[in-house]
Parts: sequence; C-alpha cells; structure tokens
Amino acid sequence: MAYLHAKFRLPVLLVVVCRNGPTASWAAGPFESRVGTWATQVTRPFVLGPDNVPEITDESLVAREPALAAFSAIVHSESQNAPAILGMVARGMRSFDKTTAKYWCEWLEVGLENTPVQETWRELEKMVATYFPGRGTLFEETYLEGKAEGIAEGKAEGKAEGKAEGKAESILSVLAKRGIDIPQATRDRIATCTDLDTLTLWFDRSLTAADAEELFAGE
Repeated sequence: MAYLHAKFRLPVLLVVVCRNGPTASWAAGPFESRVGTWATQVTRPFVLGPDNVPEITDESLVAREPALAAFSAIVHSESQNAPAILGMVARGMRSFDKTTAKYWCEWLEVGLENTPVQETWRELEKMVATYFPGRGTLFEETYLEGKAEGIAEGKAEGKAEGKAEGKAESILSVLAKRGIDIPQATRDRIATCTDLDTLTLWFDRSLTAADAEELFAGE
C-alpha cells in the first residue's frame, strides 16, 4: 500500500473479500507495524464478508448495482442460498449490453474460483458470452479451442500458433481495458511474438504495468 501510494500519488484502499465470518472479523485488523510504543504504519482493510454484504434477493438490483451483486455472490458462495443468488445474478446480467455482461460474468467466474458453486456459475454463464481473458476461464478455453479448430488437421505447430495469437490478443485487450496507451511498435511486437512463455510473462505484467513498456522490462 505504501509503495502504491508513493508511486501513483493517490489514496489507496485495501479491499478484502471473505467468504466466512471469522475470517472477515480477523481481516478487519488493525494490523500494526510498530517499534515499542511507536506505530509506523497501521493498516485497516475494508472488508466485505457475509455479515456486511447482503444476499441478492432481487434480480433488478443486478442491473442497478452489478459490483454489489458480484461481491454478494462471492461472499455468499458457501451459503445454501448460493445457487439461487447466482441464478438471479445471471438473469440480471441479461439487462446489460453484451460487452458489459461479458465483463461481469467473467469477473464473477474468477472470483468464484475454488468454490463449491464455480461449476454452477459456469453453466449459468453459458447464457451470455464471456470477456476476461487470461485466467483459464470459460471464454479463454472456448477462444483457444476455436483457434485450434481453425488450424488445418489440428497440427501441433498450428495449435501453438493459435494459442500464441490468442494470448497476444489477450494482452492487448487487457492493456486497452486498463486504459494503457499501446504504441504501434509495441502492438506489432506483441502480435508477432510466437513464444508462449514470453507471451505468458507479458500477460502477467499487463495486469499491473503502468505503461506498455513495462511489459518488456529487463529484456
């Protein structure tokens, strides 16, 4: 938090999302860095958990507050009402334009990773397209499969080319969504790269890079 504040000169809010009450209570802190009686830094996370985020009971709320609906589905994912909540969220997503619906559906799938209802959501998600590449989600799997199918006879080298092209497009998409300017030379360098390990490294950096050149740091 101190690093982000120093780098961007902006206030920093640490948000913690918890699926159970005891963890949420612990995560609220405060967490102190102190020597003797002097506290150099005190961290107080903003915690979202089952006790302070309401369950979604009205699908119309999804259209008005998509972020709240997504967080509600995540923090209550271990509740017996989780399948019903996800059903309402999925129906509510239909009120969005296609791009917005894709974004929130994919964002929620990432948030439900390793929960009992992740597969439930993946089934509900099929009613809309998805749009959050790079995390092994339904969209990415479908996209890469489509790339592979488009390669003649499914040759190994063709599949690798399809995956490289898909990963390159994912990097450019993430940078664009984050509002990062992409010079044409950088765009060409990413689009023409065929090394999957390099593309994976660039993709990981694209999630936090302050500018496009940070993708190539140290190269």
